[in-house]
Amino acid sequence: MMGRVYLTNWWVNPLYDNKLKKESTRDSTTRDKNMKLATLNNGSRDGQLIVVSRDNSNAVMVNEIATTMQQALDDWAELSPQLIEVYDKLNKGEVADAFELDLTMLAAPMPRSHQFLDGSAYLAHVERVRKARGAEMPPSFLVDPLMYQGTSDSFLAAHADVVVTSEDYGIDFESEVAVIVDDVPMAVSVEDAADHIKLVCILNDVSLRNLIPAELAKGFGFLQSKPPTALSPFFVTPDELGDAWQDTKLHLPLHTRYNGEWFGFPDAGVDMQFNFAQLIAHAAKTRPLSAGAMIGSGTIANEDESLGSSCLAEKRVLEIIKDGKATTPFMSFGDDVEIKMLAENGDNIFGTIHNTIVKA
Repeated sequence: MMGRVYLTNWWVNPLYDNKLKKESTRDSTTRDKNMKLATLNNGSRDGQLIVVSRDNSNAVMVNEIATTMQQALDDWAELSPQLIEVYDKLNKGEVADAFELDLTMLAAPMPRSHQFLDGSAYLAHVERVRKARGAEMPPSFLVDPLMYQGTSDSFLAAHADVVVTSEDYGIDFESEVAVIVDDVPMAVSVEDAADHIKLVCILNDVSLRNLIPAELAKGFGFLQSKPPTALSPFFVTPDELGDAWQDTKLHLPLHTRYNGEWFGFPDAGVDMQFNFAQLIAHAAKTRPLSAGAMIGSGTIANEDESLGSSCLAEKRVLEIIKDGKATTPFMSFGDDVEIKMLAENGDNIFGTIHNTIVKA
C-alpha cells in the first residue's frame, strides 16, 4: 500500500494505475459475500431496509427477508445469504421490482444503534494535536487504544443538515471509517473479533471543538461536544471492498472537500495503529457488544502531511506547529463538507456524505 502516486484532482482516485486495465476484483462472480445495503426513509424511526446495486443507481425493498437494518444484523447468519442473493440478481438486472434510487430518499443506513464507540487509531492525528499544546504522546497510546462512547440514538442521513446552536462552539467535521458488528461476546480475542465485522461505512463525526476542553477537564469524557454523526448512504460488506480490505483495515484514501475546495485524501489503511479487530476486542474487554454496534476509526491521518487532513482541528494544529498560530477558522453557518471514498476502478463505494451547517 506504500509508494503510490497521489494525484491532485480530488475526485480522481489517487490509486488509479494499470490495475484499471484489469478486470475488477470486486465482481460478484469472484466473491460470495458481496453486498450493499441502505435504509429508505419511510417516516418510521428505523426506516425500510433496501438492497442497492453496485453502481448506486437502483435498489429493491426486501420486506420478505428483513424490514430494517437492525433486523438483518440481529439474525445475520440466516438472513445475509438471502440478501446477498438479491444483490447478485439486482446487479444482473434480474429483479423485476427494482426502482431508480434517489439519495434524498434515504435515511442513515442505521438511523439509530445500540452503541457507537469511536476510537482514535491514527496516532499521527493524536501526536499533532498534543504537540500543538506542548504535550508529549504517552507511550501507552501505542498499545492501548483511545475510545469514547458517542451519540448513537440518532444518526444523520448523508445529505442531512448539521444543526448547531452557535458558531462559537467551534464546529468541525471528522472524516472517518467505521465497521458494524453482529453480537460480540465479552473478552473476544482479536482473531475472533475480525469475524464479527459484518458491514463497513464512512462517516462525518461532527465535533464542537470549543466545548471539548472544559468537558475533558472534568475527567468524564465527551457529551455536549459530540452532536449526532452523519453516516454514508450505504453500508457494504468487507467482501465488497475486494483487495482494499486487508488485516481489518480499509486501504483506500478518504476524500474530503470543504466548501467546494480540496481538503485532503489520507489513506485509511496507512498509519492506522490499531486495526478494527483490535478496536473491537478493546471495546469488548469487559462487556459484550450487541448486533448493530458501530466502531469508528477516529479521524483519518497520515504521517505524510501533503495528503491533507480529515478535520479542521488538525489543519489548525499544523498551522500552529508551522507558524505559531492557527489561521483556518472552524465552520460557520452555510459551510459544507463532502466526504467520499473511491474504489480503484472509480466506483463511489459508500456514496457521498454532504452536510451543510445550519443554525438551530
